[in-house]
Amino acid sequence: MNATYLGIELVRTLRDLVSMFFVAILPALLYIIFGATQEYGDVDLGGGNVSAYIMIGMAAYGAVTATVGVGGMAAVEQMQGWGRQLGLTPMSDAQRVVTKAMVGFVIAIIPVGLIYLLGWLTGAEAEPRVWILSAIVVLIGAAVFSFFGLLAGLLFRSEGAVGAASGSLVIFGFLGNLFFPLSGVLLDIARFTPLYGFVALARYPLTDGDAVAMGSEPSAAHDPLWLPILNLSVWAVVFVVATILVARRGRSRQ
Repeated sequence: MNATYLGIELVRTLRDLVSMFFVAILPALLYIIFGATQEYGDVDLGGGNVSAYIMIGMAAYGAVTATVGVGGMAAVEQMQGWGRQLGLTPMSDAQRVVTKAMVGFVIAIIPVGLIYLLGWLTGAEAEPRVWILSAIVVLIGAAVFSFFGLLAGLLFRSEGAVGAASGSLVIFGFLGNLFFPLSGVLLDIARFTPLYGFVALARYPLTDGDAVAMGSEPSAAHDPLWLPILNLSVWAVVFVVATILVARRGRSRQ
């Protein structure tokens, strides 16, 4: 990893105020609106309360928005010739890839740290292991979605495509049980969507796999641990394989 290049990329990304708003500020506002300021936030849930449940979901949303954006822009920059410019420097391809991956990881820490801090200040309660394990899962799992960003950038070759990919996370979030609890048929469908396994796995230390229902009635739905792991693993393979195939197709046309 090249420390100078890492610093330049971090500063450039942080100066993009529009992107940083959607990465950090918007998820934090959503947590405050739907978690911190609601009476149901104090309701006990698993190893904590509902505010902690919402906090983890919003942190996951911010983290994947960060990795999708960084991954997508890396693909666009490569196709626009920035990769050839960097090829004139002593940096190797491996250094460039690792540096970009580190940029995505560092940017993902920002919304997670901000939202967890807000959660701690506004009454989100959970056992210490829940705070630690959920944060680790969020940061590691979000890395999978950098390939979703790469795939969008390689397919459509424009910054607009990367923005669309980041925007599609809102739809995946609703379908993936991230923003509000689903039940019945919608929950069954959600289990096949990209964000479901990621968010369910991040919340697992808190809920032990028990689904949260709307209203006062408890949900009878329960996810065994293998289900979110399988969901996340399958989508990781889909994103990685699709990215490799699209990248090879692009090179064969050059």
